[in-house]
Amino acid sequence: MRPQTPPVAADAIIELIDRPGRPIVLVERRFAPLGLAIPGGFVEFGETVEAAAIREAYEETGLSITLKALLGVYSNPQRDPRGQTIGVVYVGTAVGEPKAGDDAGGIRIVDPEAAPSLAFDHNQILADYVSRFR
Repeated sequence: MRPQTPPVAADAIIELIDRPGRPIVLVERRFAPLGLAIPGGFVEFGETVEAAAIREAYEETGLSITLKALLGVYSNPQRDPRGQTIGVVYVGTAVGEPKAGDDAGGIRIVDPEAAPSLAFDHNQILADYVSRFR
């Protein structure tokens, strides 16, 4: 019998390397919980976590990203109000103009050191990113 485990999500902090200061891309969530978030979503069966991060980034922003580092694994059982979720977060790079797609209601390009309040535990994730990559 297989154990029951929490779903796994794959997220990517996307640095736009063709812009001064390497701003990052956030998505305005179209579905609850609403708010701004780091692009990402659930890993599908038969898919690697890395492939899920790349796919979700493309579906939500229209950007083809290159993963450059694993930022961390986030597993606080209260991190997602919909239920316990494990998040694997990467840092990736992209060039071009992001466009909202899939379940993204909009796009925001921000300086990661001056980002607004984010959904889930994404403010903590962004703080970890800034301390390690900026």
